[in-house]
Amino acid sequence: MGIAFALFGAAIAACAGIGSAMGVGIAGEAANGVLAEDPKKFGKTLILQALPGTQGIYGLLMAFLIFIQIGLLGGGLKDITTAQGLYVLASGIPIGLVGIWSGIAQGKAAAAGIMLLGKRPDQMAKGIIYAAMVETYAIFALLISILMLFNLGL
Repeated sequence: MGIAFALFGAAIAACAGIGSAMGVGIAGEAANGVLAEDPKKFGKTLILQALPGTQGIYGLLMAFLIFIQIGLLGGGLKDITTAQGLYVLASGIPIGLVGIWSGIAQGKAAAAGIMLLGKRPDQMAKGIIYAAMVETYAIFALLISILMLFNLGL
């Protein structure tokens, strides 16, 4: 039963990709609006549109770390207890949940930055900074998830 709980924890961590998908979509909608007016801004809008994709990367990283810890990658499954499996499950929750919400929030911030870019292209860096501020909380959640996982002692 412990392995099942641990795998569920990896699945929860990977749910951060939901936030990334939604955030990238939100920013992409704004980018298309700007590109309708000025197609030359594609490269600049793409940078802002890609920013919310990082939460999905963090969730995937955490899922892989869980796989490694339980032995799914690189050498046979470990025999872990139900309590250990629940703890591994719990380690996937911070990045999974925060990744969903911060990916969406970062998409909205990136969309606003794209709108700024549409009107004032010289202010692009400010739009990136505002969107990147949201990233901080996804990084904190990833750190918490990793610390939880590696302090289990599997």
